[in-house]
Amino acid sequence: MTVVLLDTNVLVYAFDRTEPEKRAQAMKVILETQNHSAGCLSIQCLSEFFNAVTRGAEPKLPIDEALQHVQDFLQAFPVYLLTPSVVIEAARGVRDHSLSFYDAQIWASALINDVPVIFSEDFQDGQTLEGVRFVNPFAENFELEKWL
Repeated sequence: MTVVLLDTNVLVYAFDRTEPEKRAQAMKVILETQNHSAGCLSIQCLSEFFNAVTRGAEPKLPIDEALQHVQDFLQAFPVYLLTPSVVIEAARGVRDHSLSFYDAQIWASALINDVPVIFSEDFQDGQTLEGVRFVNPFAENFELEKWL
């Protein structure tokens, strides 16, 4: 049962050699949520992942390798598309909850697809908005087993 949407930062940290602790945790979260069929992704997170790991003077991954990981993620997890309903709900999330638009799109994707938890370090840990809870998988007190 899909219960967790993995935000972009979880995917990116899995390939960030400058953050070894977060890298190890991200890899564990990705593998365990996949193994337990508990995780999902939004197409926005995959797009952001590709951009984040291939940009800059010293990219985290070469383009071909990043592309392969996107393809692997597409096979490993259910992926929710960016739809008109997600855009409308995201705009409402900006208005009603003061989220940034792109964060609101991730929240809206979870809300519309009945995914009750988002793993991300970009939101307030433990906050719940309209039934969607934000959990920081890099927090000291995080227990992955609780969510599987």
